[in-house]
Amino acid sequence: MRMRAPACWFPVALLAVALMAPVAAGAAVLKATLIAPGDDPRLERSRLERSYLGHPGGPLSEGLEVALEETKFELEAAGAEVALATAPAASIEAARAAAVAAEKNGAAVLLTDLPAEWTLAVADAVKLPVLNLSDASDRLRQQDCRARMFHLAPSERMRSDALAQTLVSRKWSKLLLLVGGSPQDALRAATVQASIKRYGLQVVASKPFKLSADPRERDLANPLLLTAGNNYDAVWVVDSDGEFARTLPYRTVLPRPVVGDGGLVALAWHAQFERYGAPQVSRRFAKAAKRPMTAQDWAAWMAGKALAAAAIAAPKGPNAAWAQAIARSALDGSKGTGLSFRAWDGQLRQPMLLTDGQGVIAQAPAEGVLHPRNVLDTLGADAPEKLCPNAR
Repeated sequence: MRMRAPACWFPVALLAVALMAPVAAGAAVLKATLIAPGDDPRLERSRLERSYLGHPGGPLSEGLEVALEETKFELEAAGAEVALATAPAASIEAARAAAVAAEKNGAAVLLTDLPAEWTLAVADAVKLPVLNLSDASDRLRQQDCRARMFHLAPSERMRSDALAQTLVSRKWSKLLLLVGGSPQDALRAATVQASIKRYGLQVVASKPFKLSADPRERDLANPLLLTAGNNYDAVWVVDSDGEFARTLPYRTVLPRPVVGDGGLVALAWHAQFERYGAPQVSRRFAKAAKRPMTAQDWAAWMAGKALAAAAIAAPKGPNAAWAQAIARSALDGSKGTGLSFRAWDGQLRQPMLLTDGQGVIAQAPAEGVLHPRNVLDTLGADAPEKLCPNAR
C-alpha cells in the first residue's frame, strides 16, 4: 500500500528552506590574506627532494585550504564564511605593501609565512591580527612581540625544551653540543643552552662545525674528529640548514644518539603520528596536497581552524574584536588535548612530537613533568619569564 506523507510535512519543509536561505545569502564573511615569499628558496626542488626534518614540504596555503574545507559544514551552519586570499612578497617592502593593500581591501586577519623581520614589518603596518605560521624565532614571542600577533608554529624554545625533557627522562644527561656557523645557529644554540640549564643537563663540550667545498676545511665537518675526545650520553646538533645534521647519526666516535636537527627532532607534527585522530588528519591532507603533512602544514591547518572559530564567533566592532576572538579560541589539533593561545606571548600551547623521521618516538611534555597550571607551559617561555611588553 502506498504511504502518503503527513499533511504537515510540506509546510515544515518549506519553512526549513525559508529559514536556511537568508543564512546562506547573508553569511558573515571573514576575509583573510596569506602573505608568503613569491620565490621561496625553501621550496626549491633539491631541498624538497631531501625532505629535511623540520623544513617545509610545500606551500602552506594547502594546509589552510584543507582546514577550511573540513570546517565548511560548521561554518555554513553558523551562517559564516572564511574567504582566503594569497599575496606573494619578494621583499620586506613588498610584504609591508601587501599587508596595507589587504587591510584596504577589507581583510580582517593576516597570515604570514615570512622571516621574522618581514613578519614584524607586516604587523606594524596594519591594525589587524597577524597569525605567524612558520617563523620559530623566540624574539617574536618575547622582546619583539606584538599584542595582535599569534604564533601557530612552536618556538625554538619549545622545541629545545621538548628535547631536553626527553633527554632527562632517559637519563642522557651529558651532552656534546655541535653548532653551525650561521648567525641563526648561534641564536638557536643560546636557546638550546637555556633549555639545557632549565632541565639540569650538562654540556661536556661545545664545538663548531663548518660545511665547505674547500679541501683545506674538510676536517671542520668531519664527524669522527668532532665527536672524539669527550665522554657524552648524546650529541646535540644545531644546524638550521640541515645538511650536516642529517648525515651525523651513526657516524659518531661513541655509539650515542644524535638529537636536535638530526637524529631525534622535536616537531609540531609528523605524518606517522598514530594517535588522537592524527592518521585521519594526515590522510586528508595527503589526499588534497599529494604529499605528506609536515609540521609547517599542521601549523597552517591550525591557523585555518582558528580562522573558522573566529568567523563562527562573529565578533562585532573594530579589528581588535577579531584578535580577541582568536585569543579565546579553544582548538583541537588532534594531539590529545585542547590547545589555546598564551596570554603573555600569543604562542599556541601544544604538545611536541619527537621523531627520527620514520615515526614518532615520544611526546613532550614528558611523563612526570609538572606545572602548577598547565603542563604545556613547560614548553617554551612560561609567564614568569615573559619579556613581551605588549602582553594581553
